[in-house]
Amino acid sequence: DVQLVESGGGSVQAGGSLRLSCAASGYTYSSNCMGWFRQAPGKEREGVAAIFTRRGSTYYADSVKGRFTISQDNAKKTVYLQMNSLKREDTAMYYCAAKDGSYCDPARAEYKYWGQGTQVTVS
Repeated sequence: DVQLVESGGGSVQAGGSLRLSCAASGYTYSSNCMGWFRQAPGKEREGVAAIFTRRGSTYYADSVKGRFTISQDNAKKTVYLQMNSLKREDTAMYYCAAKDGSYCDPARAEYKYWGQGTQVTVS
C-alpha cells in the first residue's frame, strides 16, 4: 500500500517559518510527482507546490512563490516544503500527495495518493 506521512505542522506567528515533511512508502518514488496541497475551512483545496522527482523540476502557486520552497531527498523518499514569511492566510490543513507520470502541475493534475494532512496555523 502507498503511504504518505506528513509531519512538521504547527503554530507560528506571522513572518515565521515552518518546514513540512512527507515520507513516501510503498510507492515508486523515483520518477513521479509529489505535491503539497492545502485547504482552509470553507475554501477549496489549493495546489501549493509540486516536484517531478526524477528531474527536480518544480511548480508553485502564485500565492506562495518566493516564500515556499519544495525539495526532496530521493534516498529517503521524502519531500519537504519550506515555508518562510508565513502569513495568516497560509493557515490551512496541508496535504502531501503523489501521482504517477511527469505532469505535476498541482493546479491542474489529478493526484492519486494522499496523506492524512498536517495543520499549519499562522497567527
